[in-house]
Amino acid sequence: MKILYIAEIVGKAGVYAYKKGLPELKSRFNPDFIIACADGATGGSGLGRNHAAYLHKLGANALTLGECCFFKKDLTENLAKISYVLRPDNLNPEAPGIGSRVFKAGNLKVAVAVLLGQSSFRRIHSSSPFSGLPALLERLRLETPFTFIDFHAQATAEKQTFFAMADGHCSAAIGSHCRVQTGDAKVLPGGTAVITDAGRTGSQNSVGGTEPDSRIQEYLTGIPDWTKEAWAKPELQGVLIDIGDDGKARSIERVQHEVPDAPNSGQEDNPDEDDD
Repeated sequence: MKILYIAEIVGKAGVYAYKKGLPELKSRFNPDFIIACADGATGGSGLGRNHAAYLHKLGANALTLGECCFFKKDLTENLAKISYVLRPDNLNPEAPGIGSRVFKAGNLKVAVAVLLGQSSFRRIHSSSPFSGLPALLERLRLETPFTFIDFHAQATAEKQTFFAMADGHCSAAIGSHCRVQTGDAKVLPGGTAVITDAGRTGSQNSVGGTEPDSRIQEYLTGIPDWTKEAWAKPELQGVLIDIGDDGKARSIERVQHEVPDAPNSGQEDNPDEDDD
């Protein structure tokens, strides 16, 4: 089983890089299953319903969300109907949508789940990802040995601790949220592939996908501004994971795939206008 994980898609530049880069990666790697983190796809924070359908149509088998999962009302109202979009599993059971699912991957099955870390997230409340992990993985492994966890968290220490606990119990535990790809991709002794953060898909000459000048002003003035999306050096990032028949990861490879600059900052290729 080969799983291609697309790092967090950030804004229109991220959707553009995903659209332009994914076909070549599919041809090069021939993955069995594609997962994309879409927590920042619409305007840099959250995922709109039309973008969800668009990203799915372009090739993602599953879309994962994090702390921005309920930022877009049109998606929140329809989460129960959109089976390929996963919000964090450790939210209140009354929250809309689901946090884990077993998908078909050809003749095989792959289980995908999202868990939210507890450090620095103030607008959303979750239970401990550690206390719920054993029961979650036990349930998923009843259906398939191929188990994938997207751990959406801020703190490096929390991620490293989570990976240590997950080792040997799932095929991969991939860190997301920080939007900067780390250099520590590896397979742990128990056979779990990990990386502290898979990075971001979008502008690389930016601060988390937004214009550096706007972020500098934020720190100078104390007034938040996430509205100015960056376009310089668009790139698709992520990881490719090779998993053996026993569900143990055999390798993990970082992906950094540059795409051509978008003409006119990509305004003529506006995914918001694409049909579902």
